[in-house]
Amino acid sequence: MEQMRRVGAYGVVWDAERARVLLVRGSRAADFPGVWSLPGGGLEHAEHPAQAVVREVAEETGLSVEVTGLRAVVADVVPYPDQGVALHTDRMIFDLAVAGGTLRAEAEGSTDLARWVSLAEAAGLPLLAFTAEALGLPVVPLPSGALRRREPFPAPEARRRRRFGAYGLVTDPTDRVLLCLIAEGYPGAGRWHLPGGGTDHGEQPVTGLLRELVEESGQLGRVIELIGVDNLHNPAALGPEGYPIDWHGIRVVYRVAVDVPTEPAVTELAGGSTARAGWFTRPELQELPLTEIAAEMLRVPG
Repeated sequence: MEQMRRVGAYGVVWDAERARVLLVRGSRAADFPGVWSLPGGGLEHAEHPAQAVVREVAEETGLSVEVTGLRAVVADVVPYPDQGVALHTDRMIFDLAVAGGTLRAEAEGSTDLARWVSLAEAAGLPLLAFTAEALGLPVVPLPSGALRRREPFPAPEARRRRRFGAYGLVTDPTDRVLLCLIAEGYPGAGRWHLPGGGTDHGEQPVTGLLRELVEESGQLGRVIELIGVDNLHNPAALGPEGYPIDWHGIRVVYRVAVDVPTEPAVTELAGGSTARAGWFTRPELQELPLTEIAAEMLRVPG
């Protein structure tokens, strides 16, 4: 099967009494008609995930919302046997608050109904797995034939790329910070970056981060919490391809602890983008050329 990827942003929205959650139902045009999910959908190219979820909720429900937090980031793979495609979707789930608007159904789109639903009622509805997990409900397999996509997947654009990655603000017991130096020939060469990188097809973000941490530095880490999401758009990124690419990167960042630090060592599995890695004290960070995301997460002026 051909491996394809998609990135989506979704929202958990409660009513004023926090007794009911907002759900939407898949229309006849959806991949899963009649199946319910959190409101949200795919990112447009270069769009920040937080902007995408606000846009999608407005389109699907008529409500204007504000982002109050990032709840979780998960991934799933759905096979489409008729299309010969295995679709990996990275899903960012935000907490949202209603700011205005009037609840209504989407006129023509992938959903046809929006409703406030109690958790007890939601437990009796056919739910996409990520929605059930986000609401703390049991994941019930959908009936055979629930997947009904007929439209072919669009072919990727030759000079446009999207990459989903997981990165870590990594510290040891003495509060030293682990950073990786970007190698020559890669965007950001010569600057120190957060450990991490792109996730593999079928890989959860946390798993991908811990794998990258080993490959780039030889460290064994422990994920503590999800910090946030960063969006990067470079319409003319120059990398190993040798020609400009319209680049869109979505990067989720976790706080990671290395309880038993060792001398950092880059392995061949790192793929050549990491020249070396090192532990740095907080004062030493002030003297380093940092990538924007590293400076932001470390709260060091860029």
